[in-house]
Amino acid sequence: MLLSSPADTLVVFDFETTGMSPDNGDRSIEIGAVKLVAGRVVDEFSQLMNPGIAIPLFIQSLTGISHPMLRNARENHEVMADFYGFVDGFNLVAHNAAFDAKFLHAEFKRIKKYFAGGIGCSLLASRRVLTGAPSYKLGELIAHFNLPKAKQYHRALADAQACAHLWLRVLQQLEQQHGVKQLTFGHLQTLNQQPKPRVQRLINSWCE
Repeated sequence: MLLSSPADTLVVFDFETTGMSPDNGDRSIEIGAVKLVAGRVVDEFSQLMNPGIAIPLFIQSLTGISHPMLRNARENHEVMADFYGFVDGFNLVAHNAAFDAKFLHAEFKRIKKYFAGGIGCSLLASRRVLTGAPSYKLGELIAHFNLPKAKQYHRALADAQACAHLWLRVLQQLEQQHGVKQLTFGHLQTLNQQPKPRVQRLINSWCE
């Protein structure tokens, strides 16, 4: 894992899917990602995917992604092969990353690829750093901290863009409130694994 990489240099990503679990046959229908280098957006990735299965009406209503939109879209294996190249050498971040990581690994497994980087979670980081928020849903965090709003939530690129703003807000809070600079991805991974009562002690140790 690229634990020593800077925490502001990574790829923030999001999937839209046909359901909750690839183990139950659900597939990805859209991938969106934002590449950050030193806290600046340097590239983006956005593709619809045709998984060859029906999209539940609930998902069509939630995302706005319909069967006609996917009819001429590239198949999952083609898109995910391109995405593998896009993320090669970078760590990843997603909001509620446990969900997106399941689909990432499942889609890469289908094309016989293995992602060697780390996957961080902006939801866990926000709960430990951005304390006092009324909710830790992505859209509500964006509104609460007056961050740039997504053009359309539940679309992959827009959610990835919003998540990128949130991730940088977490890093900004650690620097401005606690004086922590030059954080690595490993620092944030360790933070996310800490019970909340131990978070402040960990942060203090970074300043010693």
